[in-house]
Parts: sequence; C-alpha cells; structure tokens
Amino acid sequence: MALPIRDQAKYWGLALLVFFIALWVMGGVILPFLVGGALAYFLDPIADRLERAGLSRVAATTVITAVGILILVALVLAVIPTLVNQTTALINAAPDIAQRLQMFLLERFPELADNTSTIRQSLAQIGQTIQAKGATLAEGLLNSLAGAISIVVFILVVPVVAFYLLLDWDHMIARIDGLLPRDHAPTVRRLAGEIDAALSAFVRGQLSVCLVLGIYYSAALMLAGLQFGLVVGAIAGAITFIPYVGAIIGGALAIGLALFQFWGDWLQIGIIAGIFAAGQFMEGNVLTPKLVGKSVGLHPVWLLFALSAFGTLFGFVGMLVAVPVAAALGVLTRFAIAQYHGSLLYVGVAGRIPEDEDQA
Repeated sequence: MALPIRDQAKYWGLALLVFFIALWVMGGVILPFLVGGALAYFLDPIADRLERAGLSRVAATTVITAVGILILVALVLAVIPTLVNQTTALINAAPDIAQRLQMFLLERFPELADNTSTIRQSLAQIGQTIQAKGATLAEGLLNSLAGAISIVVFILVVPVVAFYLLLDWDHMIARIDGLLPRDHAPTVRRLAGEIDAALSAFVRGQLSVCLVLGIYYSAALMLAGLQFGLVVGAIAGAITFIPYVGAIIGGALAIGLALFQFWGDWLQIGIIAGIFAAGQFMEGNVLTPKLVGKSVGLHPVWLLFALSAFGTLFGFVGMLVAVPVAAALGVLTRFAIAQYHGSLLYVGVAGRIPEDEDQA
C-alpha cells in the first residue's frame, strides 16, 4: 500500500531540508566534490561517444583526463601569466585613468575647478584608492579563494573525484534508479530526463558561448590595439552567462577603456564599440540560439534570482548549485501546473467527464 500523499510530502520536504542544511554547514567541505561531480556530468556524453567508438570506459576516461591535463597546462603556461600581467597593469594605470576623467569633466564642467568641490576631491582620490586597494583586493580574493578551494584540492582532489565519478557514472545512475520509490519511478525518471535535458542544454551550451565570446573579444580587442584587451575579453566572456549583466559590464568596460586610451580618435573608439556590438549580435542571433536553444526552460529573470539568492545564502557553493536547482524547480513547476490543469480543482465539476461516458 502506497504512503498517503501527506506523508510522501513530509519525507520529500525533509530530504530537501537536509540538503540545504548540508549545503549551509558543509559548503567548504563538499565544494571539491561538487566541482568534480559537475566535471563528470559535463564529460559523460564525451565518454559515451568514445565508448561507442570502441574504447572501454576506463580507456575513455583516461583519454579525457589526459586531454584535460594538457589543456590546463597549456592555459597555465600561455594565457594565465599574460592575464595576470595585464590585470596588474590595469590596476597600476588606474590613477592615470582617473586623472584623464577629471580633466575631461573639468573641460566640460568648469565649476568643478573649485578645490573645495566634493566631486573634484572624490575624483582626485579615485585613482590612488584603486591603486592602493586594488592589489589588496586582488590578494584578498586570492586568499579567500585559496581558503575555500586550496591549490592542493584543485591539483589533486577535484581531478581524482571527477575521474572516479566519470569512470563509474553509468553504474552510479543505475544504483540511484534502483533506489527510486517503485510507485513513482516512471514519473521521477521522466522528470529527471527533462531536468537533465534543460540543464545540459543550458550549461553546456552557455559554457560554449562564454568560451567562444571570450576568445573573440580577447583576440579582436588586442588586434584593435586596446591596451588591456585580454583582460577585458576574459571578463566579458566569463560573465556572459549572467543575463544582461554580462553585456552591460563587458560593454561599459571595453568602451570606457577605449575612450581613455583613444580619446579624440573616434574611428578607433568606434572600432572597439563595433567589436563589442558585433559580439552581442553574434551572441543573441547565432551562438545562443544554436548552442543553447530557446526551449531550455530557464528564464533570464529566474536565473538571475537563483544566482543572487543562492550566492547570498550559500556563497560560492550556492552559485554552483543555483543553475541545477533552478532547472529542477522549473521542470517541477511545469509538472505541478500540468497536474493542476488536470485536477478537479481546476476543471471543476462541470468539466469532469462522467464515468459512464468515459467508459463508453
């Protein structure tokens, strides 16, 4: 005999509560396992394709791991040092940028020439403050990151967790399927498939969009002569997954730096603006429709809310689980609405088909 619906809701609610408590209390501990699990989830389709090509699961996992290590080493040797150098140079150039801004405002608004002007005093302090605090802020971020995700974890624990989870992924899914309540197993499998389709379409597609745009912005801005093109391109590409925010911050940073570097050369400034405009057009009309699709069920506003809420409540770990939870809640909400549309509460007595007519 199946459990009453009230008891089932109690148990599922208790399981959800335990999940959020564990996320709150053990966020720093479970972080490497979440990252490793995410990597295994993303790479499982590649492993399946390699298996269909004739490799064993062990060989497929080994090949994927070796390629991943080679890519990581290449990034560390080729890209990261340049990125760090440009970031440091950008921080050091902050006083000059602030001084140019001050001169520009003084030319347009002479009333700011008053030494007692609060605005002028604030502008005069912007560059020194950014330069003084920039290195401290960067060091603090690195220290915080190292506290949450140590170098040892990234070098050892995360790859090991990802390797073993990827190796045993299919068996693990089969074991989880064997634990499903028998009365609800078909429904849970269907909902899990819809969640997986929405999540994989969004995350894998959005990561591809971020990578393509990051490479495009970095290469194009550096070829155009923008002094900090690699940093701007990396930032613009990395935050593209955040709806609206990525476009606003990336565009403002690129065009703002172009104004300071090429002031008076409107053609060069127009080229920088055109590069970013072309990137946004390519993202909205080519990359996102092709790589992400339009039917993943994650509305931008809902995604923004999930990232903000989980990031505030659970920190960096919360932001990692925000997208999967948002995808799951979206699928479950659509399922609940479909159930409501078929219920007597929605249809009413008048819309109910008599049993004798239904049997006929």
